[in-house]
Amino acid sequence: MKRSTIIPLVLLVYLAVMAYIGWPDYAAGRTSALFYFGVIVITLVILVLLHFNLKRREQLRNERLTDIRNKQQNKQ
Repeated sequence: MKRSTIIPLVLLVYLAVMAYIGWPDYAAGRTSALFYFGVIVITLVILVLLHFNLKRREQLRNERLTDIRNKQQNKQ
């Protein structure tokens, strides 16, 4: 698996665990729905942005490596 997939998935599991731990506070009324679900939604948006950013970096890295290999082959 690629890093652009693994890191967001690990963070998604972490978010799920934290949401599970925070659920009793929300259910008891100690945490507002806006705060509880707002944090979850904002974190999900950040995870999606992280995935696409890492994916773009992987593509740029692959293009750079391809260019380097092509230049080396042209010299020979």
